[in-house]
Amino acid sequence: MIDDDVQVAAWAPSTNGGPYGAVLAHALAGRRRDLAAALTRLESQSARLAAVADMLIATLRAGRTVLVAGNGGSAAGAQHFAAELVGRFRREREPYPVVALCTDSAVVTAVANDYGYEQVFARQVAAFGRAGDLLVVISTSGESENLVRAAVTARRRGLTVLAVTGERDSRLAALADLAVRVPTDDTALVQELHLIVTHVLCDLVEAELAIREGAGGP
Repeated sequence: MIDDDVQVAAWAPSTNGGPYGAVLAHALAGRRRDLAAALTRLESQSARLAAVADMLIATLRAGRTVLVAGNGGSAAGAQHFAAELVGRFRREREPYPVVALCTDSAVVTAVANDYGYEQVFARQVAAFGRAGDLLVVISTSGESENLVRAAVTARRRGLTVLAVTGERDSRLAALADLAVRVPTDDTALVQELHLIVTHVLCDLVEAELAIREGAGGP
């Protein structure tokens, strides 16, 4: 509670950017430059991204499930990916069976407590994954132990594995049937490129499946 005698100055935005205006302008210009350069390099992976889209479309068209996992910011990315396909991206259409494995706090904490955090995704892949399903693992480093173990479990059970990582060589990229390695090793920029990849893929997958739905095809 504020005492009636205390005068509180009203906040007002600075008209000239204040003490941080120049710093932020410089930071944004640098980010634009770095992102533009990375996107130019990512364009060279168009054929690989097309193969990823084919993989997603074939999985969903066959009535199979896509499982998605990640840690930290990549967990948020996994949830975003699932949300766009269960909900919608741009079009009204049927929902698709895409499940983020990082959302159930009771399951994650129970498995972490009883088996160790390195098992939190592998255990769920064993529970929910079936042959013909697709596991998407998202990681800036490609070295998260719990994702590596999830990929191993997936392959043993007949799931296809897609890894979305940063540029450097990694265990996840080596384990995956197909890997998208965005062309940077800067963690923040990797995450930004992962979001762009997510949106591009969701747009393409949704458009293709929606066309088939409209045509009454399987």
